[in-house]
Amino acid sequence: MPESLDQIPTLEQIRQTQLAISAMVRRTPVLSSETIDSMCGARLFFKCENFQKVGAFKMRGAASAALRLTEAEKAKGLATHSSGNHAQAVARAASLLKIPAYIVMPDNAPAIKQAATRGYGAEIIFCESSQQAREAALEDLIQRTGATFIHPYDDYNIIAGQATAAAELIAEVEQLDMLIAPVGGGGLISGTALAAHYLLPDAKVIGAEPAKADDAYRSLASGVRQSNASANTIADGLRTHLGEKNFAIMQKYVDEIITVTEEQIVAAMRLIWERMKIVIEPSAAVPLAAVWKQQRQFAGSRIGIILTGGNIELSKLPF
Repeated sequence: MPESLDQIPTLEQIRQTQLAISAMVRRTPVLSSETIDSMCGARLFFKCENFQKVGAFKMRGAASAALRLTEAEKAKGLATHSSGNHAQAVARAASLLKIPAYIVMPDNAPAIKQAATRGYGAEIIFCESSQQAREAALEDLIQRTGATFIHPYDDYNIIAGQATAAAELIAEVEQLDMLIAPVGGGGLISGTALAAHYLLPDAKVIGAEPAKADDAYRSLASGVRQSNASANTIADGLRTHLGEKNFAIMQKYVDEIITVTEEQIVAAMRLIWERMKIVIEPSAAVPLAAVWKQQRQFAGSRIGIILTGGNIELSKLPF
């Protein structure tokens, strides 16, 4: 049954979330590059969530969801499944609240993300790298501990938290023509779309997605939520399946999904490293890859891009 839009976060709820999570997150900078602007033929404004706590935007959603739990729920701890960034965010939120965290991670999750998650004091339970294995391990975990599941993306409290990144960007940069964010499960793009709908209604909202994990592209095209038979993309943060709540918001408020190749992702990632002198992970490069791929479409526009994170193993750089 299609998800209703009756309970989507309101502008007031997003603003309340900004205040609530302010002690747990960082207001990240917006950077630009004249060289990249010249190469793309547009003005690009990068919201640098790679400088966020835990190194990714996921801290916003995790803080938003954790702070809304009752004291009884908090006492039993937080639980989730994640390949890395959401895992770290839930673990850090639990650490700040002085409660337990239990994280199901696929056994192929990057070692740097495993170490960071463990460093925040979380108990890690490994599973095979499939959605079914994640969900089965999580169910066993919750039965054992009574912990509350903090969904990585398919949750309105998570979406409200992720919306705060775009809200900050819109407040800082005037006259944006469009906002672009990567699409994995859909928490960030649906939050970005809501922030734009409320605060910048004339702007277009575009999702960027690896061609090897293009369920959002196929979902919007067909009008029916799709899944990926496989998602063997270098953008490990985007290997998840699109959520129901996220898809419903995207159908109404996202204008387009652009897919890019693995080679285009790596090229965009390298460009940001070399020209902007900042560390990003492959998932964060996907929006720039989309702009670079379709330069004619974006020519002359003022574009806000959310750089989602910077957690990557330096020994495994793709260039």
